[in-house]
Amino acid sequence: MRKEVKSLDERIERVYRMAKEHFGEVRFVGIKKHTKIGWVAKIQFDEFESLIAEGESAEDAIKNLRKRLKKIIDRYNMV
Repeated sequence: MRKEVKSLDERIERVYRMAKEHFGEVRFVGIKKHTKIGWVAKIQFDEFESLIAEGESAEDAIKNLRKRLKKIIDRYNMV
């Protein structure tokens, strides 16, 4: 049985939904290649600081961003 491979679009959409459910307004979720540091994934909010994560590939960067977002949400829910 083959493991289902998610596209970058699906990953970005999932991060967008998570952020929107928890924080409300999300300006954008995106990913880009930076010449010096590699791939960078970013969530930009209207009312908060941006969240940024890096990775060796576009997939790694978006996964790291999702993990970071999940930690923040979990920490918020503990309070």
